[in-house]
Amino acid sequence: MSLPLGTLLKPVFPLSAESFPKMAAERFGAQEDMDKTWLTFEPVARTLVDSFYLTLDHPKERDLVPRLDDTPPELRGIAYEGAGMGLMLLDSLFPYRKRLPAFLHGPGAPYRCLVYIGAGLVLPRVPLAPRRFLLRQDPFLRWLVIDGYGFYEGFFSWREVVERHTVPRGIDGYAARAFDQGVGRSLWFSTGANVERITETVQAFPPQRHGDLWSGIGLACAYAAGVMDRTAIVTLLRKAGRHRADIAAGSAVASVFREQSGLPAPHTDLACDVVWGMDASAVAALAHEAGLGLGGPGVGPADGPGVPEYERWRRRIRAAWLDSPAAGSSGSSGPSSSSGSSGPSGPEAKGAGA
Repeated sequence: MSLPLGTLLKPVFPLSAESFPKMAAERFGAQEDMDKTWLTFEPVARTLVDSFYLTLDHPKERDLVPRLDDTPPELRGIAYEGAGMGLMLLDSLFPYRKRLPAFLHGPGAPYRCLVYIGAGLVLPRVPLAPRRFLLRQDPFLRWLVIDGYGFYEGFFSWREVVERHTVPRGIDGYAARAFDQGVGRSLWFSTGANVERITETVQAFPPQRHGDLWSGIGLACAYAAGVMDRTAIVTLLRKAGRHRADIAAGSAVASVFREQSGLPAPHTDLACDVVWGMDASAVAALAHEAGLGLGGPGVGPADGPGVPEYERWRRRIRAAWLDSPAAGSSGSSGPSSSSGSSGPSGPEAKGAGA
C-alpha cells in the first residue's frame, strides 16, 4: 500500500505548527506575552498546516472540499489558504493537472484571495520563476501571490529578509511592494502581535518600505486571530504615525476577505471600528465602492501606466480614510502619508475572494 503524498513530502516540505512559536521565540527571546499570544495563534497555524497536508493527500475536489468545509467558520478561510498551498505544490510537481486554476474558479472562488496567498506561501519552495507564474494569474489578484511569498520569506527567512532587509532576486517593481505587504503580515505573528516589537522591527527597515509593511500589519490585525483589545489597536494605529492610512487600507482588505467568504469575525469588526469608526461590513462596502471604474488607465499624477489596478484600489481606500472623520480622531503624529500602497479594482467586480 502506497503512502499518502503528504506523508512522502513532509521531509521535503517540513511544516509544523509547533515550530512557529519556537521560531518566534528564537528572535526575541523568551517573552511571557508571546507565549500567551501564541496560544491564540496556534489554531490558525495548525489549520494552515493541516489543510496543506490534507490537500496533498486528498487533492480531488469531491474529497477535499467537504473536509475543508468541516473547519470551524472562524478558521475556514485559513483552511482554504492551506489548500492553495497544497494545490500550488501539486501543480508544480505535476503541471499537466492544473488543479489550482480549477479550484480558484470552482469551490475556492469565495476564498480566492486567500487561495492566492496560500499559493504564494509555497512559491519560494518550488521550481517556478515568480514573474512567469504571476503572468498566468488574474491581473488584479496576482499581487496576493507575492503577498504570500513575502509572508513566507518574512517568517522563515527572518535573518535575511527582516534583519538584513533583503528582497529575493526577481522580485522588483510593484511585486517588491506586494512582497513587503506580506512581510508586514508575517511580523504580526513573528512579534507575537506586540506593538512595541512591531514598531521597532518596522522602523529598522528603510523608510520607503514602511507604508507597505504597516499595510500588511493592518491586514493581519483585522483578519488573523484576534489578540489585541481596543486599547492595543489604538496604540498600534498611533505608532504607525504617518502610515496610519496604510493600516486603514490593510484592515479594509481584511474586511473584504471576510465579507466575500461570508464568515464575519468579532475581531475584524473591532479592528475596523477602531480604525474606521464602522463595522467590517461597512468598511467592505466602502472598499467595493473604491474599486468602481478602475478598468481604464490611471488618472492623476500618481497613477501612471505602470501602476496596477490593485494598487490604485488601495490608494482610493487610503484616500477615503484620509477624508473620513476617523482620520482626525485616531490620533496623529503629523499628516498621514504612504509609500504609495493602495489596492484592488472593486474586488466585487473582479471576483476577489476571501
